[in-house]
Amino acid sequence: MLRSTLCALALLIAGHAQASALPEPLPPGSPNAPVSKLDLDRYSGTWHEVARLPMFFQRNCIKDTTATYTRQENGRVKVRNACREEDGGLIEVVGEARTTDVAGGLEVRFAPAWLGWIPAVWADYWIIDLDPDYQWAVVGGPGKGALWVLYREPSIPADLLERLRQRAEARGYTLSTLIVATAP
Repeated sequence: MLRSTLCALALLIAGHAQASALPEPLPPGSPNAPVSKLDLDRYSGTWHEVARLPMFFQRNCIKDTTATYTRQENGRVKVRNACREEDGGLIEVVGEARTTDVAGGLEVRFAPAWLGWIPAVWADYWIIDLDPDYQWAVVGGPGKGALWVLYREPSIPADLLERLRQRAEARGYTLSTLIVATAP
């Protein structure tokens, strides 16, 4: 009896903790801007793409899409994106990110390093929503045409994904074509 009561109490507490972990909804018309604080060391590591808007360069990515960020001695960040094709083959691209004047804003390039001096090879990479514990992140940009939902695990709780979707839409992102990764 005591054991079942303790189990029920643990489940109740766990359920409450998960529910309280959801970020608050945002009102429509909320600003589309990078987060005001970003700790690149905490952001580093591997993220699983759990949802994204269609991107031409990801047209062959069918599953297991990850982004791995590694801090470099020069202050920049190595970016390794990988995914699986329909036939199981691995697609991998390595690039570099650099900080900008805006706290949660980065610029990313996947062009060869020798082209890094050309401003057009650097793309805006805005972290527009970020878990205080760095377990999920939403990445977009000023044009609102690109969006990725990242999570530290391969699958995300449905209620959390729905809340992050609501928050992105409140910022002006159109998500009718959002691609949601299937659970492994």
